[in-house]
Amino acid sequence: MRHPSSSHSDSVVNHDASCTYTKDKVPKDLEGQDLNTSKEKKSSVYAGLGWLDKLLVVWILLAIILGIILGNFVDGIEPALQKGKFVNVSVPIAVGLLVMMYPILLKIQYETLHKLFQHREIWIQLGFSILMNWVVAPLLMLGLAWAFLPDKDGLRNGLVFVGLARCIAMVLIWTGLAGGDEQYCAILVAVNSILQMVLYAPLAILFVNIISNGGAISVSYSTVATSVGVFLGIPLGAAIITRLTLRAFAAEWYDRTFLKWIAPWSLIGLLYTILVLFASQGHQVVHQIVSVVRVAAPLIVYFAVIFSFTLWITKRLGFGYKLAATQSFTAASNNFELAIAVAVATFGANSDEALATTVGPLIEVPVLVGLVYFVKWLAARWGWRD
Repeated sequence: MRHPSSSHSDSVVNHDASCTYTKDKVPKDLEGQDLNTSKEKKSSVYAGLGWLDKLLVVWILLAIILGIILGNFVDGIEPALQKGKFVNVSVPIAVGLLVMMYPILLKIQYETLHKLFQHREIWIQLGFSILMNWVVAPLLMLGLAWAFLPDKDGLRNGLVFVGLARCIAMVLIWTGLAGGDEQYCAILVAVNSILQMVLYAPLAILFVNIISNGGAISVSYSTVATSVGVFLGIPLGAAIITRLTLRAFAAEWYDRTFLKWIAPWSLIGLLYTILVLFASQGHQVVHQIVSVVRVAAPLIVYFAVIFSFTLWITKRLGFGYKLAATQSFTAASNNFELAIAVAVATFGANSDEALATTVGPLIEVPVLVGLVYFVKWLAARWGWRD
């Protein structure tokens, strides 16, 4: 993702405003451009990633395996990892959640967002994204949870928590791998971060207490709202303050040095969180393998359906490849870390709700990586370019 200085921030506005929104609109800066150059740029996206990003799948799978091994063969590790609570979440997990989200949120160009929102095309794109992320995707997850888990209230509630948690971290990685519009993806991350602060708690009450369980199970609004406020509000607020403060004194150093130094901590925090989660529930994952498989099935269907549906609609509407890929990965990705925090804080670390949310990263990573290759193959076959 680019991090322009204030001297050419207007170019960012013009770039985002002139993205391909219809088949008839071709940005001036792309007129006459050699299509082979565009193709080479897309193919080099993966090559341009750091070694930590390139081997993301390997690191996550190793973290999961190591966590499960520790949870099953190291005596006393589960109670040890549950000692100490911060907003009803164990301190080791809480630390990982905060460390993981903070670097991602530092990349958002808060100082230029107001300029981007002056363009009508951005509002059209955001409106479509909000519809897919906050209406279609949660309802699809709710339907799949009932279709696959009609007899498992806890697992079903966990999937509902996942469906309501819109991705604000991993989606930047998937978008980068697919050659999507990373600048626009950062805008969606900022918007979804704010919307989650406002909408997650009331929607969780609506979906779990009223629609899904008819009042039989009571999820506390204050518990959910507190979890969202802490594990999303703290890193978001800290990121805004850090970015605006440091860039006011040393914008070039911030963009070229500080972000490069702190960026790996997001993935380190993710790997650490996954390892701790699976170490905490490794015994439960192994001894409830049937439940794990039952949760995995609707998740796989969810990722495939919401991604394909969003991609099909954006193609029909005439979106360019970059915008279509970004919209599709944003709709298909979920903030499992937030869902885990809410499930653990509400129902406990050993609950079925926590188990269902913990299975999420195990399924999301290989499926989304597969979708990266799928969308790039599809774009090449269709000759779909911006």
